[in-house]
Amino acid sequence: MEKHVLGLELPTDPRWVDIAEKNIGEILTDHAYCEQKAASSCISLIIQFHEKEKLVEMLTPIVTEEWNHFARVINELKKRNLQLGAQRKDEYVEKLSRILKKGGDRTQQLVEKLLMNAMIEARSCERFRLLWKEIKDAELSQFYYELMVSEAGHYKNFLSLAKEYDDPQRVHLRWHEMLAQEAEIVKSLKARADRMH
Repeated sequence: MEKHVLGLELPTDPRWVDIAEKNIGEILTDHAYCEQKAASSCISLIIQFHEKEKLVEMLTPIVTEEWNHFARVINELKKRNLQLGAQRKDEYVEKLSRILKKGGDRTQQLVEKLLMNAMIEARSCERFRLLWKEIKDAELSQFYYELMVSEAGHYKNFLSLAKEYDDPQRVHLRWHEMLAQEAEIVKSLKARADRMH
């Protein structure tokens, strides 16, 4: 799960793990909503692009997995006698959505959305990897290892679908543009105690 696999240009500040560990209830709450939004995003793509058979086929099991992750995060909160808090604004996703190219045909709109989803999964995977390797809670460490592997698969699926529906070289170039923009977004955001991203 190193840089050459995920392609991310800017690694997460290692201090984020210390902040996250000290505020695990806040992080788990934010994580739960991230999983819920990931499932919703896949459902939205399936509804909007229902005629794309491969997309429906690949995203349907991801909906199930993401919702299962949501349930598992809720379970981790319960184990620690913590409650699911209120949903907070996701500045990372909000800023990421602003870099999407507007207009174009349906295929171009789809590719932009697929690449955005791939980016979110890649960053989540990178954060899960940090939690797996650095967090002292052994049970949570194992939990985040399992989720890291799953998110890496989702990241690859979204990229694969983008290349399925558009010229792979064009997708490759756009992906690298977005990676540079995502690095600037991450640089602009402070490491927050109550945010997964």
